[in-house]
Amino acid sequence: MAKLTLTRRAFAVAAAAAMSFGTPALADSHGGGPMMDSIHFLIPGGAGGGWDGTARGTGEALTESGLVGTASYENMSGGGGGVAIAYMIENAESQHGTLMVNSTPIVIRSLTGVFPQSFRDLTLIAGTIGDYAAIVVNTDSPIQSMDDLLEAYRADPGSTAVGGGSVPGGMDHLVAAMAFQAAGEDPLEVRYIPYDAGGAAMAALLSGEIQALSTGFSEAIDLANAGEVRILGVTASDRVPAYSDAPTMQEQGIDMEFINWRGFFGAPGLSDEEVQAYQDVISAMYDTDAWEEVRARNGWVNIHNSGDDFRTFLEAQEQQIGDLMRTLGFL
Repeated sequence: MAKLTLTRRAFAVAAAAAMSFGTPALADSHGGGPMMDSIHFLIPGGAGGGWDGTARGTGEALTESGLVGTASYENMSGGGGGVAIAYMIENAESQHGTLMVNSTPIVIRSLTGVFPQSFRDLTLIAGTIGDYAAIVVNTDSPIQSMDDLLEAYRADPGSTAVGGGSVPGGMDHLVAAMAFQAAGEDPLEVRYIPYDAGGAAMAALLSGEIQALSTGFSEAIDLANAGEVRILGVTASDRVPAYSDAPTMQEQGIDMEFINWRGFFGAPGLSDEEVQAYQDVISAMYDTDAWEEVRARNGWVNIHNSGDDFRTFLEAQEQQIGDLMRTLGFL
């Protein structure tokens, strides 16, 4: 049997390759070079999803702007995102060069026990973007506002169904329940019909099977621009410039806000220096033309919050969602 001999130089190269994701590659930025040599992005879902687009869009902006030398990507699906979270935690020592993207489901799924970990088991880097939620109706519907929808519901609760592309207790259901609760109605009485995906829910709206649809605001904008829906209300605090015709829930007397954030986490045990390096490069990204091009192309809303601000935001959302899920009987 042939004997494999590794020279000192070859061993060094192999070791370097094995450790390529082990530590953040901090660049010597003197002379206008990149702030970091490389970032590896871990994506807890498949190609083409929201997490995938966020990671790849962020990597594109960071590299195109020259803030980061190279970006690499790894899709790791399974367990509603739990497989990737567990991987980051179990392999923490070798993942210091990795950022994992995640979003509101890390809060919902940890509350419901889909996986045992929570955001507290990771190193919080920054929230970066978000998508508000919206309630929409078919353009042919006589319902013109949230007041009209509530009036129809109060007149005939059983026939005023709201649909969504998520399971009961999922994000679309929670947004609808929050809106009705904030309007003074019992969220347990709201008739919510789940569909396998947003497309199926939209078909149900167009057919009249449901009277309103709970969905993401960016999706609602696309549907409104196509002439298929009327946006009754968006869960932002102020009207969103991307579609300023959509009124907020608050201006209609419904005191609620909600945003499906996306952001980045590091492995547990990162040093303060490593955390600061990641936060600094993400913060610098917002001032680049490359980021604005990516953000505008995807219809994202900037919601940048780092470190302690990110933790405070997540804890508040966890409380908001947890309280509602207990009311609905999911916890």
